[in-house]
Amino acid sequence: MSDLGDLYHDMILGHAKAPRNFGKLDPCDASALGHNPLCGDRIGVTLLLSQGRVTDVRFDGSGCAICTASASLMTEGVKGRTRAEIDTVFQRVHDLVTGKGDPEDPELGKLAVFGGVSEFPMRVKCATLPWHTLNAAFDNSNAPVSTE
Repeated sequence: MSDLGDLYHDMILGHAKAPRNFGKLDPCDASALGHNPLCGDRIGVTLLLSQGRVTDVRFDGSGCAICTASASLMTEGVKGRTRAEIDTVFQRVHDLVTGKGDPEDPELGKLAVFGGVSEFPMRVKCATLPWHTLNAAFDNSNAPVSTE
């Protein structure tokens, strides 16, 4: 594996083993649940919002290393952003994990570690479940998000 590949691998494993922003916000302004039946990932996302910006975000549940790392890095990357800004970042992440994005895109920051997911199409749903769940929280959706 290349040095860059090793770094990405280590970052994903680090976030999977010691996820940031893990837990629930109570009270919260918005929440949603997500499930990936193929992998067994189940996560919840809770948000605090102020003037259209995410002031705090947490996730809980259990998932594979890719899903957990994605949720952890997502929570770090969306704090302080508006829904429109988050939608733009998510589109770039989605393009990246489906092989259409640029891993050198400076807007991705640490999220660029998910560039290798495009080589494993079955893992795309693992990497994007936290983002879909975040979107459902913004929409105040009571129905659980599913990747199917």
